[in-house]
Order: sequence, then C-alpha cells, then structure tokens
Amino acid sequence: MDDTLTLDEAMDDLVSAEDFLDYFAVPYEPAVVQVNRLHILQRFHDYLAKQAPNLPPEEAARRSIYRLWLERAYLDFVASNALTEKVFAVFQHVDQPGGGSSSFVSLDKVFRQ
Repeated sequence: MDDTLTLDEAMDDLVSAEDFLDYFAVPYEPAVVQVNRLHILQRFHDYLAKQAPNLPPEEAARRSIYRLWLERAYLDFVASNALTEKVFAVFQHVDQPGGGSSSFVSLDKVFRQ
C-alpha cells in the first residue's frame, strides 16, 4: 500500500479483510479470517457507522479509532462464531418464530408414496 495515501484514499483501496488487518497492523490468525472475513468486515463497518458522528476530524486520531474497531471486530470472531454473532440478517432470523427460510423434511416423508 502506498504510504502517501490519506486514510480515506487507503480505505477506498483496501479490498479484503487481510488488506484491512495488514494496513492497520492488527495481528491475526489466517484461519480465523478465512472463515469469518465478511463477518469481520461487516462488524467493522457497523462499529464505524455507530461512531461516525463522534469521529474526530484529525486523520491520526481517526486512524487509531479505525484500528481499535477493526481489532475489536476481529476479536469478536476469535472468541465466538458467525452464528452466535449474527452480523448478517440471515442469521438474525433463525432464532425468531417463523424465521429462517427452510424447514426440515425427513427422508421418509420425501420417499413415501
């Protein structure tokens, strides 16, 4: 990554969870990221969205806050998993009555004639 980029420019260029973690120098286990990459990035986005009104204008301060929230998002999935964390709506509906989009049908009912 080009060190002359502003934080906003760098954020536009980062693509993968590994890119973000490397850019912000957050140590990580590749196996955790491999399984949870989209969840980590979405959680990071959610954390930043909640903080947006309170973010300082100074780039160095924002960079520190971004790093803090990215590390927190990553650690959420070190200690837990996607199903428990329910970052995406598909996981949120599973626990609700009538939630989820599939039902269990046993094989004996499928092959019964």
